[in-house]
Amino acid sequence: MSAPVITHVDETPAVTSLRRKDLLGIADLAPDEISLILDTAEAMKEIGSRPIKKVPALRGKTVVNLFFEPSTRTRTSFEIAEKRLSADTLNIASASSSVVKGETLADTALNLEAMQPDMIVLRHPSSGACHLLSRICRSAIINAGDGMHEHPTQALLDAFTIRERKKRLAGLKVAIIGDLLHSRVLRSNIHLLTKMGADVWVCGPPTLFPTDITRCGVRATSAIEEAVADADVIMLLRIQLERMEGAFLPSLREYFNVCGMTEARLRRAKPDVIIMHPGPMNRGVEIASEVADGPYSVILDQVANGVAVRMGVLYLLAGGVEHETAV
Repeated sequence: MSAPVITHVDETPAVTSLRRKDLLGIADLAPDEISLILDTAEAMKEIGSRPIKKVPALRGKTVVNLFFEPSTRTRTSFEIAEKRLSADTLNIASASSSVVKGETLADTALNLEAMQPDMIVLRHPSSGACHLLSRICRSAIINAGDGMHEHPTQALLDAFTIRERKKRLAGLKVAIIGDLLHSRVLRSNIHLLTKMGADVWVCGPPTLFPTDITRCGVRATSAIEEAVADADVIMLLRIQLERMEGAFLPSLREYFNVCGMTEARLRRAKPDVIIMHPGPMNRGVEIASEVADGPYSVILDQVANGVAVRMGVLYLLAGGVEHETAV
């Protein structure tokens, strides 16, 4: 028996595409575009539960994953998302590219562009790298993390996970704790959560506070007990030692004593609080193992939802048109 034919991936919102060629950051998105991505991701998540986890929505499209930084979750979930949508994928790491021979990022991108890919997913250690590619490439550019600037798909999957558990974003108290200074995840989440009406608190050691962070519409404190009090969501951020030049912390043990998430601190939050972490986790530094593995943790849900959200982004940037497809 042939597979049933559908005209939609699933029920989708009335607006079927983003008002832009690229996804460079959350700062560029309007609230209705954020909602569109999250709603589309809900449809995409159902595909992952099917016996055959593939639809031909991006058949004939070519996606290049260009990663200049180490990555497990982001790179893998983009690749799985692309394959579930039937795109042709090409994975390029900096160690296997001509960058090691001195080629610039722009020249690398233009050479790839000459092969006519439809999308380029870029992770790069320099802030603004994806904006450079957006100006010189016809291909759609997706920011998979650029320096200390933004990580838009991480914020989108975080929001998806929160909305899945809490059924809303508006009015929730979200406490984000950790290395605020170096975190692109923080920046994207602040943009998204404040746009969607959440009450965002940020907390970390004074040496890891960005200048004038309160101008972003968040509440700031260096006291973790205040940050987590009555919180609906607690999001821990990784200590990014690779981006630190100087003595930001006395020691990792001291950081855990001051800002680490323990069961005792967790009890100050609401009884139905959820615990999040973008990964990779440093157990015993940002978070105690009993919290990371405990009943309030949705960390693995974040990983699973990353595939659905990235499928939604790819689908929408490809046009979000109504494909007549076989499941």
